[in-house]
Order: sequence, then C-alpha cells, then structure tokens
Amino acid sequence: MIGKLEGTFSGTHPDGAAILMVSGVGYAVYVPLSVLVSIQSNPAASLFIHTAVREDALDLYGFLSHEDLSFFKQLIGISGIGPRSALGILNVADTPTLKRSIAAGDNSMLTKVFGIGKKSAERIVVELRDKLADQAAARGEAVGMGEDGEVIEALMALGYSASESRRAIKEIKGASGVSERISAALKYLGKKSS
Repeated sequence: MIGKLEGTFSGTHPDGAAILMVSGVGYAVYVPLSVLVSIQSNPAASLFIHTAVREDALDLYGFLSHEDLSFFKQLIGISGIGPRSALGILNVADTPTLKRSIAAGDNSMLTKVFGIGKKSAERIVVELRDKLADQAAARGEAVGMGEDGEVIEALMALGYSASESRRAIKEIKGASGVSERISAALKYLGKKSS
C-alpha cells in the first residue's frame, strides 16, 4: 500500500486525475480541486495517499494533510459513500468547514454534491455528527454555527456529551437567545437525569 508520494506535478490524466512524477514513474492520483490548484501553482508536491482497491482498478487518492486524508476515510466508511463521492464532498468546502457543518447537524453543504441526495446527506450527518463534535470539543474548537452551536458548546463544557446536548436543543421550545436556551436545556437535562 502506498502511504505518501513526493514528486512533481506533470499535468492531468484524461479522467481528471493529477499525474505525479516520482523517480520517473507517473502516478495518476485523484485529488480534491483545492489540491489540484495548489500543485499546479507549486509543482513540487507531497501527498498523503489512500489506495482504493477494486476488482478492476487500483485507484490512488491524494491529500495535502493527514486531516484531509482522515476525513476522507471517515466519509468512505459510510455505507453508500464511495471514494468519488467523498472527493466530491471535499470539493464543496475545506475540511474544517465541512466538519463544523456536520458536527452542527447541517447537511446543506452535502446536498450540493452531485450524486448525494437529501437522504444520503442526512445519513452522513447522523453517522459522523457525534464523532466530529467530540473531536472538535477535545481540541477546544467551536462545535457548531449560530445559537445552536453556542448552546451545544456550553453544554459540552459543562460535561454533557454532544448527543445529549443536541437532544436537549431539539426538546426545548419557546426559548430564544443563547442564555435562555442554555437555561432551558439545563432544565431539560436535569429532568432527564432525575
């Protein structure tokens, strides 16, 4: 298995893969558009590689960082999401933005990807939301966007899990403003634990 390639960008293959020349051998590597733009402007490239083995092909997927590669692997671990669909998702926005969006339970970015409908986008959010929210909280990063994200962050800072926090947000009704929503969520969570 190939883990990393360092070489020189040498154009693109007719199917869209970047050609990376390494010691006289040209590897066809599928990369997100942002990576393609980066290696076109700076031909010396170092890519972390995922090798996808199928019956009729051996495909390479390249990324500039471990974070992008790790997120790609999380995406293809979801039933019905193959490497090409995962690459399409990574073309919509940068990895941190996608992770924040999914952690916040927002699937709107995912539905922009060709071949991913609303149900597939919802499945991605359901399967990755808690993992990404917990990872973000462990790194001390913002979990979500808007008021819901702030409420979730506050609840997680108080020791509640991401899933408990999201469940509380769904159950509170009529509360507006971050502090009022936090109070209502804490009351809800207090009732659940007693």
